[in-house]
Amino acid sequence: MEEIEFYLDAAKETMDGAMKHLTIELAKIRAGKATPAMLDGIQVEYYGMMTPLTGAASIATPDARSIVVKPFEKKMIAEIEKAIRNSNIGLAPMNDGEVIRLNLPPMTEERRKELVKKAKTEIETAKVNVRKVRQDANDSIRKLKNDGVSEDAIKAGEERVQKLTDNYITKVEAVFVEKEKDIMSV
Repeated sequence: MEEIEFYLDAAKETMDGAMKHLTIELAKIRAGKATPAMLDGIQVEYYGMMTPLTGAASIATPDARSIVVKPFEKKMIAEIEKAIRNSNIGLAPMNDGEVIRLNLPPMTEERRKELVKKAKTEIETAKVNVRKVRQDANDSIRKLKNDGVSEDAIKAGEERVQKLTDNYITKVEAVFVEKEKDIMSV
């Protein structure tokens, strides 16, 4: 049935979006290694407009324990430093007049466990989102009964939605296993 395929494709697309969102959120959870993604979401005032940090500076990771932020314009260094301080990412910026350095302290076992809990929360949110998509797709497929679609076709569509959901839940759990291993490795 054409209509059922449409709802399955829409569900797959939305579940892909949930996976992308999960990846972005997990990238913000630092696992002991410095990544430019840790500064995603930080906004800085640049020529009167709030701009992502990447729009006002280049961000590099010279080693696993530090991040270097080099403003495109020297006059922006104080504004960028202030934005990093106010972002609550838990890193103290060091300004040498040219660049801002962020050093990541080594993580304690307790902090690692906290980060695993935070990652688990993001995983659960992703699972809920995937299940919500399943519910919406099933509701849409059931409404096709009013349009004359057979019970068997509706049942088959619901089964395909469930298989799709199971597939994405498995992917989400695999992402968690990887992230947990990443966080807990010293």
